[in-house]
Amino acid sequence: MYAYIDGKLVFKCATYVIIEASGVGFHINISINTYSKLPGGEHCKLFVWQHIKEDAHTLYGFIDESEKRLFLHLISVSGIGPGTGRMILSSITPDEIQQAIVKGDVPLIQRIKGIGPKSAQRMILELQDKLKKEGADTLTSMPKYNTVKEEALSALIMLGFVKNVAEKAVDNVLKRETDSLSVEQLIKLALKSL
Repeated sequence: MYAYIDGKLVFKCATYVIIEASGVGFHINISINTYSKLPGGEHCKLFVWQHIKEDAHTLYGFIDESEKRLFLHLISVSGIGPGTGRMILSSITPDEIQQAIVKGDVPLIQRIKGIGPKSAQRMILELQDKLKKEGADTLTSMPKYNTVKEEALSALIMLGFVKNVAEKAVDNVLKRETDSLSVEQLIKLALKSL
């Protein structure tokens, strides 16, 4: 699996780019959002996701990690494939998609080509649950771990604990402990109280 491709931008159009890296030209499908933010020079770095089928290996490229995460959330919804995910990202901005999901704005999502009323409702239901568990800004914001507390909290959420419960456990550990703890120690102590 590829994380990103960094190289010379050989060709670009609204639907795909070709990036040459180490003598290999990669054909990467992109959204209109990514196309609008591509750099003007020859150098280009895109975060990629590879879709493997019986008859094709297809790369999808994203201008930043947050757009890639949003795409992965979208295609995790039943009935939404990579092509539809790319269409969603091309129709409205990632921030507008996030707001529509958080607010349950079915009409806005239905305006996207290829999304009917059932798909729009399913997308909202499935992704709202993830947002409630992880926090409303997790789709488009990059995780920033400035402190041991934040990193431990993020790890507990990824383990499946609800954010407010995990935060309470971490805070209780920090109140009891006077010594500075590593992330691992803080997680282990918080897990004991969960």
